[in-house]
Amino acid sequence: MAAQRRIDLVLDSVKRLLRIGATANLLNLLQKQHPADLAQIFSELPNRDREATFSLLVERNGRLAMEAVSELGPEAGAALLATRSAEEIAKLAQEIESDDAAALIDHLPEELSAAVLDLMRPKQSGEVENLLEYDEQTAGRIMNPQVFALSEDLTVGEAITELQGNRDVEMVFYLYVVDERRHLVGVTSLRRLLLVSPETPLKRIMTTDLISARVDMDQEEVARQVASYNLLAIPVVDEENKLVGVITVDDIIDVIKDEATEDIYRLAGVAGDERPFTPAGESLRKRLPWLGVNLVTAFVAASVVALFEGTIERITVLAVFMPIVAGMGGNAATQTLTVIVRGIALGDLTWSNSRKALVKEAVVGLGNGVVLGLIAALVAWGTRGNPVLGLVLCAAMIINMFVAATAGTLVPLGLRAANVDPALASSVFITTLTDVFGFFSFLGLATIFMRYLAPGN
Repeated sequence: MAAQRRIDLVLDSVKRLLRIGATANLLNLLQKQHPADLAQIFSELPNRDREATFSLLVERNGRLAMEAVSELGPEAGAALLATRSAEEIAKLAQEIESDDAAALIDHLPEELSAAVLDLMRPKQSGEVENLLEYDEQTAGRIMNPQVFALSEDLTVGEAITELQGNRDVEMVFYLYVVDERRHLVGVTSLRRLLLVSPETPLKRIMTTDLISARVDMDQEEVARQVASYNLLAIPVVDEENKLVGVITVDDIIDVIKDEATEDIYRLAGVAGDERPFTPAGESLRKRLPWLGVNLVTAFVAASVVALFEGTIERITVLAVFMPIVAGMGGNAATQTLTVIVRGIALGDLTWSNSRKALVKEAVVGLGNGVVLGLIAALVAWGTRGNPVLGLVLCAAMIINMFVAATAGTLVPLGLRAANVDPALASSVFITTLTDVFGFFSFLGLATIFMRYLAPGN
């Protein structure tokens, strides 16, 4: 909270200094900020003020400006760069690491990104182009190709000398050991390197049982490995087990945040790249298709209600309790769906081990249905004076809560088995099922027991 208050104060100061044209004071304020804080400030400024602030910072401190843009995210960062010339973008892109530059350049318009790559220094341009050859959201795309490696034939003293003479290393959490063909053969820690005699062969202190990621591994799986094994970095190898890069924990944190955000958004039918300050037109374009699908499924539920129009005409009180059955089923399904989708995302739940989860969720659904159904039955009996209405409502809620629990488990697992993102499509199917079964069970039971529910009986 204190950090957020500080950023809010800085944001207010930035707006005020822009308004009065105090550029020197504004520059001084901006250069005292951390890149992550600058990114948040940029995101909350209006478009015109954001561009003016960025331009001012670029003129004085291009590296800080680009580090802030990297923290802003590739899509928003590329939008901020897209108004500039290819020459200027190429110069600025060389201020940051290759993996960050690749993410930004990939989101530029195609012609502009090609021109930028042509204008960059050959070494960094080649690194960026190599990263862009890998599929999005893979280890190859997010890795840093500038990884420090030691030959297995070195002694500890020679390894320390090499490390001291290498200035291009971003972070040295682990020291990776390679053979003469750059195959990854081991790893050791900086601490262990400093605690043994300089004459000790590197082979004697390295660990050969190490965790690595293939270039084509999904970034979510990479994040899962880093989290599972408490790593600070993970080496990336190609199909021949040659060391080609490293992914550090700061990038993994970004992946975890992005993947979690994407899952939450998709459960609600919202695009994973939408943000609070996304333009209204773009948000409309991204949200409308899924709302259209929901409209179609709503008509499916309405058609079930239409089958029982005669029952509703005779027993109008049913219309009062219909939303309760469907609504409670939908809420229960959302709870189950959230747990199951997150379990799938974390790798805890697969089709092969899903039976235990299904049984557990079915029991929870039945338990919730019985408890809540009895409460609803007592309320219906007390307010309408008809115990049969209460029993019908209770039975319908038990049925629908059971359907919600089982469908909330089986639908995302089935979609996952069919290689469809369960977070994206599950909610549409689940909502339809709980509405259809809720209305059908309640109105169907009411039709069966109509003689006990009709007024005057």
